[in-house]
Amino acid sequence: MRSLIVCLCAATILTAARPVSAAESDRPNVVIILADDLGYGDPQCYNAESKIPTPNIDRLAAQGLRFTDAHTPSSVCTPTRYTLLTGRYCWRTRLTSGVLDGFSPPLIESDRPTIASWLHDQGYATGCIGKWHLGMQWTRQDGTPETVDRVPGLHRGGEEINAAVPVTGGPCSVGFDSYFGISASLDMPPLCWMENDRCFPPPDTTVPDAKRELFLTHASGIAHSTFKLDEVLPTLRRKTVDWIERHSAQSPDQPFFLYLPLNSPHLPVAPSQTFLGKSQAGLYGDFVVETDDFVGGVIDVLERTGELTDTLIIFTSDNGGLWHAWEPRETDDLAQYKPTPRAEYTAGFGHHSNAHLRGTKADIYEGGHRVPFLVHWPRGISESQVVDTPVELTDVFATVADMLGRPLPAAAAVDSCSFAPLMGRPRLSRLERQTLVHHSLQGHFAVREEGWKYVEVRGSGGFSTPRKIDPRPGEPSGQLYHLTDDPQETKNLFLERPDQVSRLSQRLDQIRSKPLSTE
Repeated sequence: MRSLIVCLCAATILTAARPVSAAESDRPNVVIILADDLGYGDPQCYNAESKIPTPNIDRLAAQGLRFTDAHTPSSVCTPTRYTLLTGRYCWRTRLTSGVLDGFSPPLIESDRPTIASWLHDQGYATGCIGKWHLGMQWTRQDGTPETVDRVPGLHRGGEEINAAVPVTGGPCSVGFDSYFGISASLDMPPLCWMENDRCFPPPDTTVPDAKRELFLTHASGIAHSTFKLDEVLPTLRRKTVDWIERHSAQSPDQPFFLYLPLNSPHLPVAPSQTFLGKSQAGLYGDFVVETDDFVGGVIDVLERTGELTDTLIIFTSDNGGLWHAWEPRETDDLAQYKPTPRAEYTAGFGHHSNAHLRGTKADIYEGGHRVPFLVHWPRGISESQVVDTPVELTDVFATVADMLGRPLPAAAAVDSCSFAPLMGRPRLSRLERQTLVHHSLQGHFAVREEGWKYVEVRGSGGFSTPRKIDPRPGEPSGQLYHLTDDPQETKNLFLERPDQVSRLSQRLDQIRSKPLSTE
């Protein structure tokens, strides 16, 4: 079977790939591996000073495209997943800040095209294995549907949910033929496996809060008594290998889309016994090593089934790393900066998850949303290249459509721009991306264009302090950085360049008022 997995890129790096004939690329396979909270500086191919060995991730980089300026549309989990699958910014939905929990109603609208539903309509087999975290329609003990998105505090326990009742609105309702994984992050109930539209087996107990040093293990709530945190990633690895082997044997001529959203290295940090001590960055580093082993498992099974040469693999992360200590420099906001205990933990090993970047997961700063992004496709990419063209994960959907040579409906992937020319395909109906939009945990916006980055407000909008700054008279009300000259965002030029503030503010308002596809 001829197969492929899609990449985000710009025409300026067309030399990295040779043109692809129609025979070679007819209905290519699409596989995406999405790590959870993996920082820009965790893989050694991005950070020579990383204390974590990542040979399989590095192999993808050494034989493919390594993007140095790739961004998630949000600096937290749920919004990025929504946008990746729909090609539409999540802040256009009801979720304008924060994330969902394990019992939230579905976020993807029932009539919203997804990359899975669209590819299914093109004749693809579609599978999802891993962490969903986009909501499902649960049923309460009294038989009524759950309608509450979140509750005050950390995470609800789910005792009011009848987890024996099948769910709707999950992966199998938005285009996936099959699903195996977990409802949301492992620090929130339900702590049990899900298969297709139900908990399998359903929870049979409740568990109390559990913490281990700096690592939150999980919140209290419903669980299955056999469910083990450190068995989750090995189980996902095994299920992925089985899925590919089974499909290759049973349906060798049918293309497939396989979406692999991992639970790692997100909290709870739970490496399995085999990987303890495999890094020089403590338990977190060991968990990243195990994440790298998952990547190796995918590469190995594709090679074993004869698919690797014709398979394009995307590997990336849903947001920046959490375990990061950044050295403050000069800007006026830095006097209040204080690293988190988690940052100090990894810094104690000499490891910084986001390398040189300012900020962490959840922040509007680069460390919150600039992520590793690797594209591996031996048949289409003739040599490895480092790509500095800015891209977004938002653009996967439109790029896939162009790779198939099939235009998308007007209602699909409305904020997605195509970079299919990288693979020798014409751009059919979507714009080349000129502007990046960033969004923080607290709902703060930033816009990036021509090397300039404008942030509407002061503060990180996420986990780093200061989170929010109320400006005094005469102080800047927002932030402006020239990333070309100042990639660490150390000098706020808001007052010095009112022309750029005005231009980018208007551009952000324009994008918020209508989808990119209508421009």
